[in-house]
Amino acid sequence: MNLNFCFAIISDLHIALPHTIWDHPSRFHLVEVSIPALEIVFDRLSQIDLDFLLLPGDLTQHGEAENHTWLAQRLARLPYPVYVVPGNHDAPNAAPQGEAIHLSEFPRYYQKFGYDDLQQLYYTTQVLPGVRLIGLNSNQFDAQGNQIGWVDEAQLSWLRQVLATAKDELVLVMIHHNVVEHLPGQSRHSLGRRYMLGNALELQQILREAEVQLVFTGHLHVQDIACHQGLYDITTGSLVSYPHPYRVLRLGTNALGQRLLQIESGRVESVPEFPSLQEVSRQWMGDRSHPFMLKLLTHPPFNLPHAEAEALVPSLRNFWSLIADGDALFDFPDFPPAVRRHFQRFGAMGHDGTPAFIDNFATLVL
Repeated sequence: MNLNFCFAIISDLHIALPHTIWDHPSRFHLVEVSIPALEIVFDRLSQIDLDFLLLPGDLTQHGEAENHTWLAQRLARLPYPVYVVPGNHDAPNAAPQGEAIHLSEFPRYYQKFGYDDLQQLYYTTQVLPGVRLIGLNSNQFDAQGNQIGWVDEAQLSWLRQVLATAKDELVLVMIHHNVVEHLPGQSRHSLGRRYMLGNALELQQILREAEVQLVFTGHLHVQDIACHQGLYDITTGSLVSYPHPYRVLRLGTNALGQRLLQIESGRVESVPEFPSLQEVSRQWMGDRSHPFMLKLLTHPPFNLPHAEAEALVPSLRNFWSLIADGDALFDFPDFPPAVRRHFQRFGAMGHDGTPAFIDNFATLVL
């Protein structure tokens, strides 16, 4: 079947009405821009003939009912279908607490955006003839009430059944946590592991067996496209973090009959109260980077002494903003050789050792 359609992705919106914003000095998210940035993206998307829009979680900053209500009402006014899944910020507590909703309530707020069964945190729908979307819930709580990224067995069993009936359809999967590593050793490092799905390998196997190639994720707040054994994990950076991106994707067929997914990325350069948003946001991230870079250097695989790590941290001030931007190349010639080589692995390098700039603009052959 020849498919030809266009869709967009906006991830990690962290919507926060002004009176719900918490004043926290180490907050990475510039949530003050969440609503004006979203309106700018909606205005740009109105110039495109979109078939649908995907929002891969963290729709709100702290899961407040009024922020979920505001967003659901705003999405309902869009002229194209929208599909969402929950992120860890959308229902952050194992039990009802404060203004935040409970995870079980999430479908009730977004029943127009994928959830036809309000008792179920995952769904499937035919977004277009021959195109099936599967929205998964990766938010779980352990015995101590801590959030973890995991797809439970009931959901995996349901997924197998859905995929068994979708043999003649192009399947798109949306989930908040990353399914494929986007950073070297992401699933093994304490800083990166929290963004990975804990049972990612099991989900990968199920998807590969069904010949699913496209997964759309968020959570990590970076622009990155990763591929493992034919499975693409396309993660989109956060609307409230540098570089404030969104994506527009077009699927079509070339003269050889191959399906092509063309990916383009845009970004919000300014909003009324932040006319130099890109510069301010990059500075904001750099100002808060020290404890994260220090932890990166003092934990495996580096295990550097604290004093040695402290000496290297200033050179890494903009490291995370460059990661978030996508398509970065890294070299720190003054670093110890092993540390230098490891940081080079974070760059946009292909398997042949040459630059592979695909994080923001790419054409994938499916």
